[in-house]
Amino acid sequence: MFIPWFDPTFLLLIPALILAFWAQITVSSRFRAFSRVESLTGFTGEKLARYLLDNAGLYDVKIETISGQLTDHYDPKSKVIRLSSATYGSSSIAALGVVSHEVGHAIQHAEKYAPLVIRNIVASAAGFGSSLAWILFIIGLLFVSPVLMKIGIVLFSIAVFFTLITLPVEFNASSRALQLLRQRIAMPEEELDGVRKVLNAAALTYVAGAAMAALQLLRMIILARAYGGRD
Repeated sequence: MFIPWFDPTFLLLIPALILAFWAQITVSSRFRAFSRVESLTGFTGEKLARYLLDNAGLYDVKIETISGQLTDHYDPKSKVIRLSSATYGSSSIAALGVVSHEVGHAIQHAEKYAPLVIRNIVASAAGFGSSLAWILFIIGLLFVSPVLMKIGIVLFSIAVFFTLITLPVEFNASSRALQLLRQRIAMPEEELDGVRKVLNAAALTYVAGAAMAALQLLRMIILARAYGGRD
C-alpha cells in the first residue's frame, strides 16, 4: 500500500533542493552586488536593448518595462523584451548583462535557433503535462492502476524534456550576451567578468530546475515499480 505521508523516495530530491536553494541565493547576491557597480559604457538597460536589437536588424522587437526584479524575459509570441524596473533604467553591470541576455533570446528567435524552436513547440504540452501528471500518477498509486501511473510518467517526461532543452537555450543566450557586449559596445573585460558571474549564477537556477525535474521523474518510476505490480 502506498503511504503518501511516509515516502522515502523524497530523499532523492534533497540534492536538487539544496542546489536550487544555493542557486537562488547565489543569483540574488550576485545581482545585488553588481547592481551597485556602474558600467563605464554609458548605456542604460533600455538604451542598450534598443541599440543591440537595431544593430541586429530586429527593429520590430519592442521593449516594455514590468515590475519586479529578475522578471526580465523575451516574449517570442509578441516579439517583446520586457525589462524589470531594476534593469530598465539602470546602467549597472548586472542590468546590462541581464538585458543583453534577453536580446540574445530575441536573436535566437530571429535566427530560428533549433533548441529554442523545439522548446517553444513543447512549452504548452509541458505546462499541461506537468500539471496533470502528478494528479494521474497519485490516483494510479492509490487505486493501484499501472495504466494511470504510466500516463503520468509519460506526461511528466515531457515536462522534464522541456527543462533539459531549456539549458542549451539559456547557455547560448548568455554566450551571445557576452559576445554582444564585447563586440558591439566594447565593454571592458573587468566589467564582462562581472556580467559573466551574474549570468552563470542565473544559469545555475535552470540547472537546478532540470535536476529537480529529472529526480522527480526517477522518483515516479521507482514508485511505479514498487507499487504498480501489486493487486
